[in-house]
Amino acid sequence: MIVYLHRNFKKQYRALSNAQKKRFKERRNLFLKDPFRPLLHNHPLLGKHKEFRSINITGDLRVIYEPLKNNVALFIAIGTHSALYE
Repeated sequence: MIVYLHRNFKKQYRALSNAQKKRFKERRNLFLKDPFRPLLHNHPLLGKHKEFRSINITGDLRVIYEPLKNNVALFIAIGTHSALYE
């Protein structure tokens, strides 16, 4: 799996705590090996986000991504559940 980062994702990532960044890197590495590993709870989104999917980073921290062709994903946003799905 190849992951690209959207500029909004990069901005949101910079605002995370060091602990959250560390957890993200751990989960990103799992995603790169197997995007559908159960620990990630990879699932499709509904409504206005229906073309995107989400993975869990921590209990409340999520990454929204767009699956592209040929094992490529574009990470769109990272944040808490409530901030991302307002």
